[in-house]
Amino acid sequence: MQKIFGTKSTSSKKALLLGAGFVVKPTLTQLSEKGVEVTVACRTLESAQKLCKDVTNTKAISLDVENAEALDAEVDKVDVAISLIPYIFHHLVIKSAIRKKKDVVTTSYTNPAMVELEKDIKEAGITVMNEIGLDPGIDHLYAVKTIDEVHKAGGKIKSFLSYCGGLPAPEASTNPLGYKFSWSARGMLLALGNNAKFYREGKVEEVSGKDLMSVAKSYATGYTGFAFVAYPNRDSTPFREKYQIPEASTIIRGTLRYAGFPELIRCIVDIGFLSQDSQDFLKPSSSDPIKWKDATAKILTATSSSEQDLTWAISSKHTFSDTDQKARILAGLRWLGLFSSDPIIPRSSPLDTLCATLEKKMAYEEGERDLVFLQHKFEIEHKDGKHETRTSTLCEFGDPEGYSAMAKLVGLPCAVAVMQVLAGKMAKGLLAPYTPEVCDPLRKELLEVYGIDMVERTVA
Repeated sequence: MQKIFGTKSTSSKKALLLGAGFVVKPTLTQLSEKGVEVTVACRTLESAQKLCKDVTNTKAISLDVENAEALDAEVDKVDVAISLIPYIFHHLVIKSAIRKKKDVVTTSYTNPAMVELEKDIKEAGITVMNEIGLDPGIDHLYAVKTIDEVHKAGGKIKSFLSYCGGLPAPEASTNPLGYKFSWSARGMLLALGNNAKFYREGKVEEVSGKDLMSVAKSYATGYTGFAFVAYPNRDSTPFREKYQIPEASTIIRGTLRYAGFPELIRCIVDIGFLSQDSQDFLKPSSSDPIKWKDATAKILTATSSSEQDLTWAISSKHTFSDTDQKARILAGLRWLGLFSSDPIIPRSSPLDTLCATLEKKMAYEEGERDLVFLQHKFEIEHKDGKHETRTSTLCEFGDPEGYSAMAKLVGLPCAVAVMQVLAGKMAKGLLAPYTPEVCDPLRKELLEVYGIDMVERTVA
């Protein structure tokens, strides 16, 4: 059982915030307003200084987390390290925190490298709190809430579905993919290659990354203004144990996108544009970069770079369901510029060269809003045998004059967790929000202070 300890003052506390991503600013601002002195550390001093501009109680430094001595020196000066850098570096931060006996907070999933350090974390007497952003984070808080309530009333969770999408608001979904980038295009595209594993009606099902888009289906959320499709994301099977729902025969966690996204992505996969293999003709050089239509012809091994020959080559590698779908997908590829005379932005591989173009063509424009839509769907069998379908939904739009919805919903939960760690309200050890003892205080503060809530409805 994870215990919650008594409160201690957070005045004159100090934090080291590692990272320069878009979610850093909400975390930084909230900690500053609470009186925490925050050192913002990035590889480049300029990035850290930009984040600290106009934020009190902050200072900027340049820091390479792979330099253990330099990292230790900075961790030693603070009470908590907040790691908002790529997950592959979290274990370096945790090792430093173990050496210096300091706490750590991340928004990332607990990974094997962290688990290997669990014994050392306990022996150091520190808290390492993970998975406290949006997904993972807010999703856990409200899944645990409903599951705990149902179990305490003698009921069972027979099925659990959880889907989340970070998307442009409908009025900003102005391209064939219905998607815009507030983070790395490469990260999004690579995620599309991950295998999926889940429980469906008592059986484990697996889908390979290359087939992921083929299992995407229209998903009814109960909010008819949104035309979403959903597909499974990574391995959902551990959540039977994490959420303590051994009775659930179906457990699927996945991603939401607008209709049309899976079909176009599936074609992009089939024609080889997500390949990470380096190609000489895509490498940066002193000569002018080749035209997109010529690069497309080489990737497809088409007979020429004419649109007709490119279309024939695409049709030989990808099967269209009908002529209407073919027209829509080809129009999407045309919009992306793959048939154009525009020069490529060479990045060595088809994937990275495509990413460079996507980030240019599919960025948010000034004044545009993003949307986060997160929904759990529970099939519940109550103690008296009655059945209920209940949804728990978060629908949040970004503020063009303030934070994006994604930045807010990742950054603020992180800030709340940091404050609770600094106040001594978290147990020691390697933690994630999977128990009411950890989840309830976080959920309560996010609702009461920031108005962040998932709304429950009985739909059947």
